Amino acid sequence: MAMETQEPGDGRTDSIGPWAARAADPQYRAAVLDLLGALAYGELSAFERLAEDAKFAPGITEKAALARMASAEYQHFQLLHDRLAEVGADPVAVMEPFVEPLENFHRMTAPSDWLEGLVKAYVGDAIATDFYREVAVRLDDDTRELVLRVMSDTGHAGFAVERVRQAIAEDPRVGGRLALWGRRLMGEALSQAQRVVAERDALSNLLVGGAQVRGFDLVEVGKMFNRITETHTKRMAALGLAS
Repeated sequence: MAMETQEPGDGRTDSIGPWAARAADPQYRAAVLDLLGALAYGELSAFERLAEDAKFAPGITEKAALARMASAEYQHFQLLHDRLAEVGADPVAVMEPFVEPLENFHRMTAPSDWLEGLVKAYVGDAIATDFYREVAVRLDDDTRELVLRVMSDTGHAGFAVERVRQAIAEDPRVGGRLALWGRRLMGEALSQAQRVVAERDALSNLLVGGAQVRGFDLVEVGKMFNRITETHTKRMAALGLAS
């Protein structure tokens, strides 16, 4: 899923121990299952979306690039699916609560052409990546390692930046349309993320420290979303767009 490599969250990486030492806490276990369930369905959805977006590709080279990225997303999904089964959870049941918000996001942000699809893959998915990395610094060592592995770059960043910049150079008017599209992606992504956090008690408790895992208060939650917004602005600039 991830677009580029960066340090998660606010840079803290001190350990809270392995999964085995935390799994006995039912609140923590529920939070981790929520996190992995949301991430797993996100990867499956990303695979499906990239395969669908290939229809917009202007040539064979671009179609092949999207196919490689889609394959990487499915491999990430399989890792998460297997991990959920390994810890005794039903992967389908764990993913189910996140189907509606993720499908709502994709329904509200369906690209109308090749360039919108590239911007969505580069910017939209990366917003979700930032959120998961923020949470990852509060996880046990085993879960954190898995989340960061799944968030590894699938090669989309450089591909998207090159193609979008080229399109803007050829027709500067494209930039204004894509800048508006980027703002729409940001708004929809934050809206769905806030909805998920509000509806999933264990996950929201983890975010505000209720799971007693290097917790932080509601002020820190606000700072987290501010950091995500700031990173979005940088990504838009990398594309040659104003956020």
